[in-house]
Amino acid sequence: MDLNNKYVLVTGASRGIGRAISKALAGKGAFLILSARTEDLLSEVKKEIITSGGRAEYIACDLARDEDILELFKKIKKDFGKLDILINNAGIAKGGSIVDFPVKDFDRLININLRAPYICCQQALKMMIPAGSGYIINISSVVGIKGYPYQTAYSASKHGITGLTKAIAAEVQENGIRVSMILPGGVDTALVGNTRPDLDKSILLKPEDIANTVLYLLSLPERAMVDQVYIRRSVSKPF
Repeated sequence: MDLNNKYVLVTGASRGIGRAISKALAGKGAFLILSARTEDLLSEVKKEIITSGGRAEYIACDLARDEDILELFKKIKKDFGKLDILINNAGIAKGGSIVDFPVKDFDRLININLRAPYICCQQALKMMIPAGSGYIINISSVVGIKGYPYQTAYSASKHGITGLTKAIAAEVQENGIRVSMILPGGVDTALVGNTRPDLDKSILLKPEDIANTVLYLLSLPERAMVDQVYIRRSVSKPF
């Protein structure tokens, strides 16, 4: 896919993986629509992209609020007229024993990690299907295919993303729309640092590794398709 003049929405674009993805895609000629809750951080990313010769705009959005998500896509349609690529990247994590894990925290994880991407996909497809083209990439996690103790709520949300991605891919293939999923292992971000402080940062993946994986998926010719990429730390066990 030629990224020149493609309009790309990245959620969670203000830091970590989302920030790296946004800068990488802007460097390939895409117009970035940056979204997250914190306007100050979004403004910084926008400035970095523009200073490097790229193009970007930001729209603040709290993914915990349905009305914010709907307003985000309403503004995208009004201001840009189309959406070529959606990168569902934003997410939160919290660990703890299932015996003591508060149900309200489970609900928040599901709402932000699964419900919000569902609504984003739904709204993006309302623009992509009439256009007959588009690409959705969901950033999941290794916990979307494996189970880890003390991560039941987070794992449930990411397993949900796996099912969501598979079903949407099957449904919209005939509309000329591609849907893929990236499942990273431990990445050196604040989210991983807070949930897994035991991990040695020197052996973690970097946000740029995930950004390069996104570029790889988008670089494939029309005749080729990759449904999912599980990218792990080189020191972890294969398969």
